[in-house]
Amino acid sequence: MSSKMAYLHQQNGDGLTELKMKTRQIVDNKIHGISFSPYVDGQGPGSEISEAQIHERLQIIVPHVNWVRSFSCTEGHENIPRIAKEYGLKTMVGVWIDYDKEKNEIEFNNAIEVAKAGHVDVLAIGNEVLLRGDLSEDDLIDYIERAKAALPNVEVGYVDAYFLFENHQRVTDACQVVLTNCYPFWEGCPQEFAVPYMKEMYHRAMKVGNGKRVIISETGWPNQGVAERGAVPSEINALKYFIDTYAWAEEENIEIFYFSSFDEAWKVEDEGAVGAYWGLWDKDGNFKYNA
Repeated sequence: MSSKMAYLHQQNGDGLTELKMKTRQIVDNKIHGISFSPYVDGQGPGSEISEAQIHERLQIIVPHVNWVRSFSCTEGHENIPRIAKEYGLKTMVGVWIDYDKEKNEIEFNNAIEVAKAGHVDVLAIGNEVLLRGDLSEDDLIDYIERAKAALPNVEVGYVDAYFLFENHQRVTDACQVVLTNCYPFWEGCPQEFAVPYMKEMYHRAMKVGNGKRVIISETGWPNQGVAERGAVPSEINALKYFIDTYAWAEEENIEIFYFSSFDEAWKVEDEGAVGAYWGLWDKDGNFKYNA
């Protein structure tokens, strides 16, 4: 074990102030990437997002990240990649697809336009579509193949939980890059075992990827809310998970998009109380872990 990891795991000696200072240091040195949603209080899917709001929210996180990941190419979100590029960021651009095939076409066509304009580094076709059961494997593969054909110079992948890539090898084979969501929290894993478990998730995705690049497209830990079996949301657990995650990412050169940039109240509808507390910044754009 490296001296860094030994320090991190001296948990009885880790005071809250030290954890906050270490987290601040990691963020100030820039993390690889972050999941970015520009919503403010009172907004959510269905809200039209202005370019001014995207600028305002991006400016908060720009000094701390190298990449941003967006989730949609409609309702103003199609402007995120271009604006992010203006700030010198790289982009993983999401195409939101689900059971609504008519809306899917709008998302898809907008994304192709954004990519052809040079604003996309990785195109993520769909997010947890198989997990939700929104589309068949064949339908999903069709979107991936269409994107690859339209964008020969852009890396195209699909985002889902690590085990879905095991269960749908044809989808994995269609991807040029495997984008895996790894959430020990949602599987009820206690914080002290969570990063070793995430490593296992990552290596399972690597195995079915057969040599393809694997990016952890989402991982995180909420600082408030209701426990998910052994996984307890708390400030100290969120800090320890973040620090351990980036110690591993640095040591093994793992590309990770942390979830998420800001706390988002609208997520409580789908995820319960914890849904609103995944951000490194609060809903008002204040960094949550200042010492």
